[in-house]
Amino acid sequence: MAKVIGEIVVDIERCKGCEVCLDACPTQTIAMVDEVNGKGYHYMQNIHNACTGCTNCAIVCPDGVITVYRVKV
Repeated sequence: MAKVIGEIVVDIERCKGCEVCLDACPTQTIAMVDEVNGKGYHYMQNIHNACTGCTNCAIVCPDGVITVYRVKV
């Protein structure tokens, strides 16, 4: 059986740093960064490669700024 890995892409300029996605991630793959975007919000990003592509973060994001891609390896 093929293993599925995920890749998270975030529109950092639209992310408001609400952190809802952090609680939804079962592998704690994402975290808030110290930098801020153009609007002054901290934003989330992928911090390690444990993403399974479950899309929980994208589903709960109130602003729809997260896209998850899945790849079979």
